[in-house]
Amino acid sequence: MALGTDPAPYELRFDSGRSCLDLVATNHPVERLDSVARLRAWLVGTGLVPTTARLPDAGPQWLGSFHELRGHIAQLVHGELDGRPADAALDRVNALAADAPPAPRAVRTAEGALVRVLCGEPGCAALVAAVARDAVELLTDPTARALLRQCEGDNCPIVYLDASRGRRRRWCSSEVCGNRERVARHRRRAALART
Repeated sequence: MALGTDPAPYELRFDSGRSCLDLVATNHPVERLDSVARLRAWLVGTGLVPTTARLPDAGPQWLGSFHELRGHIAQLVHGELDGRPADAALDRVNALAADAPPAPRAVRTAEGALVRVLCGEPGCAALVAAVARDAVELLTDPTARALLRQCEGDNCPIVYLDASRGRRRRWCSSEVCGNRERVARHRRRAALART
């Protein structure tokens, strides 16, 4: 890194397998939803809104709503994995899921391809409801729930769906936690070889 330059902010990640789990991953290792612009990028990255969505009402209160939802989903998912039901978080996620999510429509482009657009610009409650419903669907689907895994990386709290062949995925990301583990293993072997 050149002197006088800031490191690049942590990138948004979309590798957990579900939008609700991707939301939970936005505060590790640092807060990634730290501005309305980053929240917009996350909403587009998850596919909740198309890139053409304007979201004219998006503001700081939207950040607060998504941060609140993230906390409840994290408590709920980690509680289910650890066998510690988080009933207060469950009640709140259920309440947030009750609003109607954004309604999609299919329209043709000038080239004739079908693309997804939304029927109007969605509000915060509708987008929060879509993510909350994803959490409800995930945790009530026995097949999907059986694929939930906690990352085995050192101090990594990220939970993901293990859809790998043989269900042997160990890390939230092979490039992040997996690489750290491989580097640590190499260093241990190198230290043993020197002794």
